[in-house]
Amino acid sequence: MRDKISLIVGGYKVENFISYTIDSDLYVADDAFSLELANPEVTIYKGSRCELYVNDILEMTGIIDKITPSYDKSGNKLRVEGRDLMGLLTDSCCEEFITLQGVTLKALTERLLKKTPFISTKDIVYQENVVGKLKSKKHSKSAAWDTSQNFSQIEPGMTIVEALKEYARSRGVIFWSMPDGTFVFGRPLVSGEPAFRLTNRKDGKENNIKEGEKTEDISKQYSSITVMGQQQGTDATATSSINTKATVANDAVPFYKPFVVKNNNDAQSPKAHGQMLLDKQRQEGFQLRYKVAGHSQNGKNWTINQICHVEDEAPNFNLKDSYLIYGRTFELSKDKGVVTTLRLGYPGVIQ
Repeated sequence: MRDKISLIVGGYKVENFISYTIDSDLYVADDAFSLELANPEVTIYKGSRCELYVNDILEMTGIIDKITPSYDKSGNKLRVEGRDLMGLLTDSCCEEFITLQGVTLKALTERLLKKTPFISTKDIVYQENVVGKLKSKKHSKSAAWDTSQNFSQIEPGMTIVEALKEYARSRGVIFWSMPDGTFVFGRPLVSGEPAFRLTNRKDGKENNIKEGEKTEDISKQYSSITVMGQQQGTDATATSSINTKATVANDAVPFYKPFVVKNNNDAQSPKAHGQMLLDKQRQEGFQLRYKVAGHSQNGKNWTINQICHVEDEAPNFNLKDSYLIYGRTFELSKDKGVVTTLRLGYPGVIQ
């Protein structure tokens, strides 16, 4: 089946493209797209809400940021660029000082998004502690979005994304946008049955990889991570409880190379914060990038936050394990044809 892309904007459907790039990444706040049309028959306005479908499945809800009409001897052309709804939070700044004493993540989110267009705070999903199972309203008081910080402050000029990302990460979660524009606070998948497979065997059986790249980088990893801080407390709080310190070790680094960070966030223990940094550094130090033909496998579009089994027998790869698809780019070009680039790493990483 030939893959097809559809742009729905202003009640019109556009399906004929010269080229396109549609990018989604679990760890990037604003997923972006760029589409080039030949002899466009509809007028597209910047600032319009739009939807992108791949094989008749909604894959992105966003805003048209930029339009660039042009022409040459071959005819008229139009380039349309935009981002998903998270782009609004990347652009928008906090307008006031907000003291977060006693403020939960859920309450902060509703406050910061109160004036943001196209986004309903009632539809935001808050993930359960059980990996992969989501719920939006009924949740326990021990959930990350219901815990408050003793003291922290948001300042004018910080973007909404910066504020929410920092506050979410302190509770061991991240947030991302679903294809329909729904925002999710939670953790990336940790495990599960692989939804996709990437194969490059020497015997050629079931091979589906066009290009592969593996990056192993020790420059961003450290033999130990120490988190030091001063937690906010009362006059009765002991000094030992105010001054905190924890160290986690990374045995994968073969020589002494310490990393020290100051963190006064009292919603997460120094040890938990150190472990989060360790996982992030491991993720940055090991990444896989594969290119495959088309945009789907067995009738299902390649999807981020899904587990993929990789069997790669290429020299210096020697992989046979499951990884998380955290990034995906759909692309059409004269040189490459219709391809999908996949970025994979360790599952369950917060960054």
